[in-house]
Amino acid sequence: MRFLTTFQLYDFLDTLVSLVTAFVLGALIGAERQYRQRTAGLRTNVLVAVGAAAFVDLAMHIAGADGAVRVIAYVVSGIGFLGAGVIMKQGLDVRGLNTAATLWASAAVGSCAGADMVAQAAALTVFVLAGNTLLRPLVNAINRIPLDAQSSEATYEFKLAVTPEALPAMRDRLVEQLEKANYPVADVEVVEHGDDLLEIVARLVSTAIHPAELEAVVADLERQPGVRHATWEVSTKD
Repeated sequence: MRFLTTFQLYDFLDTLVSLVTAFVLGALIGAERQYRQRTAGLRTNVLVAVGAAAFVDLAMHIAGADGAVRVIAYVVSGIGFLGAGVIMKQGLDVRGLNTAATLWASAAVGSCAGADMVAQAAALTVFVLAGNTLLRPLVNAINRIPLDAQSSEATYEFKLAVTPEALPAMRDRLVEQLEKANYPVADVEVVEHGDDLLEIVARLVSTAIHPAELEAVVADLERQPGVRHATWEVSTKD
């Protein structure tokens, strides 16, 4: 049995340190993602980090540093396919990019751990956590800054399908609810869709959108009599 002749205690302990490091650091990154209820949470980030560490450590023991470099290159490209699985496109809205980037960073943490660069792996973990937590208030503050219409790259429209009888009241309520949610309306137009259905289209003043806030407006309006459907969409400039 080759295991009895090839087993080296110090090599095994080295591998164990790499895997434990990847597990702990991956768990720290994943815990933050799990807390925010992201698609890729605690277990996914841990498995990505530990898997990357295992492959790099295996290459280090078999082919040395040159082998580890080749494996790391494959890890980088392979995680790209995994990250693509958490990116969702709903109309023109794309979600999951930050989660995919976090998985990519978890793989980098695991690769550092597998290459016995424990300090570097810990430092990278700190930066990943800082990017996902400390920058959040700054992102929210920037998103709330109104943009000049000519410099904005996105146009947001809120659409409300109503019966002719409900048109006046729902047009006023739509503008009221949007402005109550701090989304000023730039202009409103009415589009006819047959004799018994009209569509109110409200174009919002250029600003960043928080989907949950607009979904709350959707829920409120869809409960009103005479409303057939409510939705919002974003379009971007070329």
